Amino acid sequence: MVQAYILIQTEVGKAAAVAGAIADIPGVTLAEDVTGPYDVIARVEAPTVDELGKLVIARIQDVEGITRTLTCTVVHV
Repeated sequence: MVQAYILIQTEVGKAAAVAGAIADIPGVTLAEDVTGPYDVIARVEAPTVDELGKLVIARIQDVEGITRTLTCTVVHV
């Protein structure tokens, strides 16, 4: 299983709505609105890196109110 954190910037005032919408997407294990340079942080998981990419591009980035994402893949060293 591939896991990642998605750091998300949203339009002003949209963080809570974006976090709520993302939390309902299959593969998203956690989505919370936060303070700082990013507005929402989501933890996601998928069977493969390709499936993770599809989740981010096809599902998460399609949520209304998102302006930018940064994907940080979890590594186990």
